[in-house]
Amino acid sequence: MKRIYEPENLLEAEVLLVMLASEGIGAHLQGRDLVGAMGELPAIGLLNLAVDDAQAERALALINQYTSALPVAGEEPDSGPGILLC
Repeated sequence: MKRIYEPENLLEAEVLLVMLASEGIGAHLQGRDLVGAMGELPAIGLLNLAVDDAQAERALALINQYTSALPVAGEEPDSGPGILLC
């Protein structure tokens, strides 16, 4: 197993796990059980995504595509709950 990415939070980690699984890449989330102890542990470096060595390059490429994606122009909502229009 090779550590390939450090998600910012548990939500991002879960999204990436599902995305990788949909592409046929089995990933493991390391540190999930430590998130509840964040009050006593440094919050940086707790979560890591790991994949088999053979799938690491492809998984990292998919994660890079995910992190560099931009919203599609014209698909932003005009208004909605919790959206402040200025």
